[in-house]
Amino acid sequence: MALTKESLQAKFSTRRLILPMLLGLGVVGYMLYQNYEPGQLQILMQASIFWLGMALLMLLVRDYGYVHRIRYITGKELNWKQSFQVIMLWEFASCALPSVVGGSTIAAYILFKEGIALGKSIAQVMVTAMLDNLYFVLAVPVMLLFTKGQILPELEALNETVRQSLGIAFVVSYLLIALYAFTMFYALFINPKAVKGLLIRLGQFRLFSRWSQALFRHANELLIASKHLRTQSTSYWLHACISTAFVWTARYAIIGCFIAAFTELSMADHFIVFARNLVYKIVLLVSVTPGGTGFAEIAFPTFFGTFLGSFTTIIVLLYRLLTYYLYLVAGALAFPRWVARVYTAEASATAPGTALQTNLKPSIQMAVGQPRYE
Repeated sequence: MALTKESLQAKFSTRRLILPMLLGLGVVGYMLYQNYEPGQLQILMQASIFWLGMALLMLLVRDYGYVHRIRYITGKELNWKQSFQVIMLWEFASCALPSVVGGSTIAAYILFKEGIALGKSIAQVMVTAMLDNLYFVLAVPVMLLFTKGQILPELEALNETVRQSLGIAFVVSYLLIALYAFTMFYALFINPKAVKGLLIRLGQFRLFSRWSQALFRHANELLIASKHLRTQSTSYWLHACISTAFVWTARYAIIGCFIAAFTELSMADHFIVFARNLVYKIVLLVSVTPGGTGFAEIAFPTFFGTFLGSFTTIIVLLYRLLTYYLYLVAGALAFPRWVARVYTAEASATAPGTALQTNLKPSIQMAVGQPRYE
């Protein structure tokens, strides 16, 4: 179904946004009830101002990196204000939609409504997805080297079978993400027609018949995106790659900064926290709740509780307030204004008739549904 003003407003209605907030805060409240110990508030008051400041700095670096990247990937067709709004809406969508869906599903549509040609918007979302996945593919072996393989949590309370299962699941997820990233690279820059033919043939098999329309859509998206991206300059790719590295390094460093604010961490510990964050984010991909809410709070102590003990629950609350609820609230405030602005501008431009909107609907469908590692 094509995205419209009404469908967008339905996806991000107040009722749908309140539910994940209540779920996440309810889980944290229950965890606090179970794990609270006298003296925790005193520890909170003694937090390191330096490391709390570093956590805020990492958040700003992350957001600036996203804004910088989308501005340059779109060839500066967006000004800084528009770029900021697009990123806030993108983050908002990631918070409001299930993790298995992700904010990328409507990112191309957002860019399209900002006045960027449909083919370009598809290509721009694809390139961000490819770069994000490539960062993860490259970061994992680097972190394995720096942490000497300590990338999985100890899980002392659970048996070795569970730990092995988590390890196997992570390896499989890593291989799938790597396969997706390099397949996209091959499809965009080496032989898009061959990949298009493969996707169409896959859709003809009974096993994949239910996804035949999606496969056909992605096949067409690849050709559109490939044509656009092959013409880009070296400067374009430098800006895209460097900003991606800044974005994800800052994103993964935030938890380490929070933990360091309440307990001493060595440099080796910082690398371990960073590495486990890679696994933590992969685990959250299986969540069916908006933004992984509830699941993220429950899984957090498993990965980082060894550094904080019973104080972990308070860190979960602070971390989610800064990296989830902040964007949910900011997006809820920004979304109605964005909708009013872009649809008012569109109505003014197409007042003589609605044929343009009608003809674009099938094409807009191609701009959504692009998977991306979040």
